[in-house]
Amino acid sequence: MAREIIRTSNAPSPPPTYSQAVRAAGLVFVSGTGPHDQITGKIVGETIQEQTRQCLTNVSAILKAAGTSLERVVSATVILLDEGDFAGMNEEWVKWFPVDPPARQGAKLPVRIPGLKVSIAVIAEA
Repeated sequence: MAREIIRTSNAPSPPPTYSQAVRAAGLVFVSGTGPHDQITGKIVGETIQEQTRQCLTNVSAILKAAGTSLERVVSATVILLDEGDFAGMNEEWVKWFPVDPPARQGAKLPVRIPGLKVSIAVIAEA
């Protein structure tokens, strides 16, 4: 199976150093996706819940472009700026994954981007 780069205008454009997603080996690997508006590129939301919602909206659009969906996510990585936002992120997370959620790991953002509280990457079945 060939490696395929996934790109959609329905989610924010990534920097030139990585792709929105790559489909390979029957899986779709979505890069870390922040809470940016797909048109303006500006961060959406001030609360962790709003930003988590926007991240998952963007991830969902990328998965759709790859021919899959959030329901097929098998693993997720959530990267937070502040560990104190974990409960608020989970509050929004369960709205998107109410049953049989994917495996998940967390980490702390290695860089500070003004206003950015969260980034989410996923792996889904193609």
